[in-house]
Amino acid sequence: MKVVVRVKLLPSPEQAEALQATLHACNRAANAASGVAFTTGATHKFALQQHVYAALKVKFGLSAQPAVRVIGKVADAYTTRTAHLDKGLLGHKGSKRRARSEATPIRFRPDSAQPFDDRCLSWQLDARTVSIWTTRGRMKNLAFTGSPDQLKALAEHHQGESDLIVQDGMWFVSATCEVPEKPLNTEPTGFTGVDLGIVEIATTSTGQRHAGRILNRYRRRQNRLRAKLQKKNTKSTKRVLKRLRRRESRRARDVNHMISKSIVERAERTGHGIALEDLKGIRGRARQAKRNRYTLHSWSFAQLRDFLTYKARRAGVPVVVVDPAYSSQSCSECDHTSRRNRPSQAVFACTGCGVVMHADTNASRNLARRGEIVWNAGRSVSRPCPSL
Repeated sequence: MKVVVRVKLLPSPEQAEALQATLHACNRAANAASGVAFTTGATHKFALQQHVYAALKVKFGLSAQPAVRVIGKVADAYTTRTAHLDKGLLGHKGSKRRARSEATPIRFRPDSAQPFDDRCLSWQLDARTVSIWTTRGRMKNLAFTGSPDQLKALAEHHQGESDLIVQDGMWFVSATCEVPEKPLNTEPTGFTGVDLGIVEIATTSTGQRHAGRILNRYRRRQNRLRAKLQKKNTKSTKRVLKRLRRRESRRARDVNHMISKSIVERAERTGHGIALEDLKGIRGRARQAKRNRYTLHSWSFAQLRDFLTYKARRAGVPVVVVDPAYSSQSCSECDHTSRRNRPSQAVFACTGCGVVMHADTNASRNLARRGEIVWNAGRSVSRPCPSL
């Protein structure tokens, strides 16, 4: 299983300047290669390399391996755009957006990430330094830092290329690690349903409830602060806004990591699988008042689902995705379905059997039952009887 480990570099001012010059040179070369690929139609790596390899080395001062990495980055970008066009993610056929995308070559920002292989970037884990190629020569003894888990993953499982990234003036290296997975539990004792929401970020059928009150208050506070600073619109407020960038997303990411870790650890300990609801397209389906739209669109349910999925894979916990239709209106005890079963957002009161419980707990139990049905249906095999 591939996992990306990001560590923070600690360059001196001179080293940071050399890294910046390297990124800019690589992305100028990528833009030149992208123009050739768009003009000639040579968007595959080997065909594009025959057109631009020598020119990239001479004109932009790239060595052999960095030039190959630049060509690979451009080829991958065109492959991704073709896939997005086929799926309709860039507009339907005949739309202006699709026509604009097809009529222009792909452009790379000056600070776009640049991939390096082991010939261009090597790790000295004991000394906590890396050696990296730059346009000003090989840079050695570039210090980095990371958490103990990240350093352990790098030491034991690093495999493949790494990306040099600059973000808000900070430098990072994202390394690919091939982490072994535990054997999948093919005989789960049951399934844990996970109901996702805004008021309660995640509620499980086993009794875990992760409230979103603190995170939602933080988001509202950050939103008010941004509006206040944007209204003032001075140089100092712009500096503060720049410093506050991504702070909210980092907080939400940390919360989602803690929630997913807790759910997966409990499922692994109890031998359960995990049943998740399929919320794809919910932002387009849900109807919200204008004052509530920010809350809906800042809801990072897809990120939490991704975290749950990859942590479960590492732990060998089976995960199934089920249809959430009417899970909040159906009684988990008698299966009676009615809108009147939800007198309020937090309360579920069945009008059929009279059971009363928290609404998210009831929905998570329905998801758990559906997950078990989906798992058993997927494992069943129908074979024709042998002829006598």
